[in-house]
Amino acid sequence: MAYAKAVEMRRAARIALVSLVFAGAGLGLTACQSDKDIDITKLGFESESPEALYNQGLANMKAGNIVEASRKFDAIEKQNPFTEWGRKALVMSTFSKYRMGRNDEAITVGNRYLNQYPRSADSAYVQYLVGLAYSKQVADVTQDQKAANNTIDAMTKVVRDYPDSEYVEDAQAKIRFARDQLAGKEMQVGRYYLERKEYLAAISRFRRVVETFSNTNQVEEALARLTETYYAMGIVEEAQTAAAVLGRNYPDSQWYADSYKLLQSGGVQPRENKGSWIARAGAKLVGA
Repeated sequence: MAYAKAVEMRRAARIALVSLVFAGAGLGLTACQSDKDIDITKLGFESESPEALYNQGLANMKAGNIVEASRKFDAIEKQNPFTEWGRKALVMSTFSKYRMGRNDEAITVGNRYLNQYPRSADSAYVQYLVGLAYSKQVADVTQDQKAANNTIDAMTKVVRDYPDSEYVEDAQAKIRFARDQLAGKEMQVGRYYLERKEYLAAISRFRRVVETFSNTNQVEEALARLTETYYAMGIVEEAQTAAAVLGRNYPDSQWYADSYKLLQSGGVQPRENKGSWIARAGAKLVGA
């Protein structure tokens, strides 16, 4: 999180510096406004040049008055659409809305920018901001994980479309976080079925974690739960295979210790059946 914040602030500072140099003048700070929505046409914004409004918005950002800054940037884009000042204002509007925690608005504005200026110098940054806004909406695994999927989609575009950008490293971290959330959701549902002895439904969830989310930190428990579930069903060979794959990849894991103890209580030990889907999936694990 500290890395992401540092990237955001460096980018904002660079935009501010370039804009102020381009403007060629320093501007005073504007008066603070309340958090209420105000019709920009009643503030006299229409009488200001886009350059003046933009620099006033930057001054507000520097002073910490992000609400007022956002209004300035919105006014520029509304009054000067499809101009260079309108383009720059959209970037800063996306950033300011993200900083205010208005993530839905940041996503909407950011996507509008990307649709209008898909190949601009700021496209990578805006795409990254959209991804950050989605990541802020990711909920606990007990809730819907649509935002996690959206985070993966948005950050994958950063990595794929802007591979040389400074945002790739954090975008990859956000993808890993979102994938772990999706795997966690599968585990939560799988445990629900296991507790109710709906074993086939539980296995389908744990299997999805092993096969689809093999690089997440949920895999250890998924293999242990497969051991437990197959053993409860009397499918001992598959339970042995799950435990063997778990032990080979995570020998020091408490999950493996528990799985080994479970099998030992029935007089058997972990043993891998090479023909099992678990063995095939296990060969692809990071620790394999």
